[in-house]
Order: sequence, then structure tokens, then C-alpha cells
Amino acid sequence: MSKPSVYITRKLPEDLVEPYREVLDIEMWDREEEPVERSHLLKKSRTADALLTMLSDQVDNELLDGADRLKMVANLAVGYDNIDVEAATDHGVQVTNTPDVLTDTTADLVFGLLMATARRLMEAEQFVKEGNWTNWSPLLLAGTDIHHKKIGIVGMGRIGQSIAKRAKGFDMDVLYHNRSRHREAEEQLGAVYTEFEDLLESADYVVCMAPLTEETNGMFRVEQFKKMKKEAIFINGSRGQLVDEKDLYDALVEGEIAGAGLDVFEEEPISADHPLLQLEQVVALPHIGSATKETRYKMMELCLENIKHYFEEGRVQTPVNDI
Repeated sequence: MSKPSVYITRKLPEDLVEPYREVLDIEMWDREEEPVERSHLLKKSRTADALLTMLSDQVDNELLDGADRLKMVANLAVGYDNIDVEAATDHGVQVTNTPDVLTDTTADLVFGLLMATARRLMEAEQFVKEGNWTNWSPLLLAGTDIHHKKIGIVGMGRIGQSIAKRAKGFDMDVLYHNRSRHREAEEQLGAVYTEFEDLLESADYVVCMAPLTEETNGMFRVEQFKKMKKEAIFINGSRGQLVDEKDLYDALVEGEIAGAGLDVFEEEPISADHPLLQLEQVVALPHIGSATKETRYKMMELCLENIKHYFEEGRVQTPVNDI
């Protein structure tokens, strides 16, 4: 019997892929840092039984309509806004993602981003490297405290809860807003459910971890930034589309808020001449929330395991839709 055909849209480490070649006919895009060309992906999807995709790959009706053999799509991410899940379900295509394995890693990064923004670490590093440190002064690159402050987490999913755990280690008061109350976070972490507007007005750090949906798209605009404290810092570790970047820029320039730490952007990669990147009070990272070797290997392995188990046993570990 022939092996199921799998197309992987980025070049993954061969030492990880090789064991799966025994049961899967695997072909990969030959570049690690460049996304697969759309025309090439459409061509390969016509003959593939499964795709292993990245967030940069759009799986939509155009692709699905021409992919008669396609049975599943394993997405290398927790989020799956690059996939039209409803269309995939209509086409009988199983979709999977990679939750859990990146929770702590992403929480580490987001809290580190908060710390770097609050304590002006990136500015301080450049200050030293550019030879500007010639003396000491009482308020040289003075940032703001993290301990004993209020953190407001918008989106209390797994990663949000892990960020709350880290915040408790800094003796922070944890406020959160979510689509529904999270009793476990309240009981175990002392998190306090707060209406969105109240959270914005009360928090010293507003951390956006909500998923991208029709309801959350553009949820942070001029009105929301105006409600925040002038000393507040905004952190986004979720999706760039949740934030109106022009409104964020204006809020920073006009002093409506004090700073922003961003790991995600409306358009990625963000251009080096983007207005936000010209501001010293902005710390910008290239969407590296889960980027440790250990975690990325676990994510890749989970995708391949899902594909393998689907064709061998008709089941997957982390389904996004019901097929």
C-alpha cells in the first residue's frame, strides 16, 4: 500500500523528519526562512494527502477546492487564523494545531517583553554599546517597577494563565478579562475577573493574549488607549490584527500611554521604517513567542504525530474541528 503523501511548507530539520519517512511520503519546501510560494503550494496541495503548514500559509477555499486528495492540515501554531476552518470542515479536511507544548515558552517571552519594556532594557543596551555611558546619574534610563503593580490580562487561556503565574511571582495584582469567567484562575492564582473597560482604567500593564476572531479584530483602538493610565504599558503577544497600529502610535506619541512591547504586528514582517519602530518606548520582536529549540521541535513533532496517527488510526491528538 502506498504511503500517504505529505507536503511540508518549510524546510524542517531532517533528523526530526527522517523517522516519519518510514510511514509517510514526505516532501518539503526547500527553504527554512522563506515562505512557500502561493502558486507552488496550490500545485502541491492538489496531490497531497496532508499538509503541514505555517501561519504564513493561507488554507482557504481556493486551495481546498483544488485539493481533492487532501485529508488533513497540521498547522505549526496554536492559532489557526490562516486556515478557513469552516471551509476545511465542509471539504472533510481535518485541521490540527499545537496547543500546550508552547504555553510556558510563550509566557516566558511575553513576561520578558513586559520586563524589557518597563525597565527600558533595549534602550540601555544600545546606550552602552554606542559608547554613551560616560557617567552615572540618579535617573539614568530609569524605567518603572513591575513588582506590586497591576497586570491586566485580556484573554485568560492557557498562556494567559501562565503569564498570571509569573506575575504572582512579582507580587503583582492580577486582573483579567475573558469571554467567560475562569474559576480555576481565580481560585488558584487569585486573578480577579474585570470588565474590559475597568481593566483598561486600572491596570499598569495591559497584556493582550486574546485569540483573533471577528469580535476581537481591532479591539484596541484610540478609545481603549485613552482609557488606559498615562503610565501604563501595553504588551501584545497574541495577534497584530487585534491592534490598530496607527492609534497605538498616536497614543504613544501623545503620551496617552507610556510604552509598548510588541511581538506581533498587523503585517509581518514589519517594515523597518514603520512609525512604531522609530519610537524609543517601543520594544519590537519578530514574532518569536514560542521560539526556543526545545519548543519548536515539540511543535514540529506534534504536527507529524498528528499526521501519522490520522492515517494509521483515524485519530489526532489536537483537533481543531470535528470530522
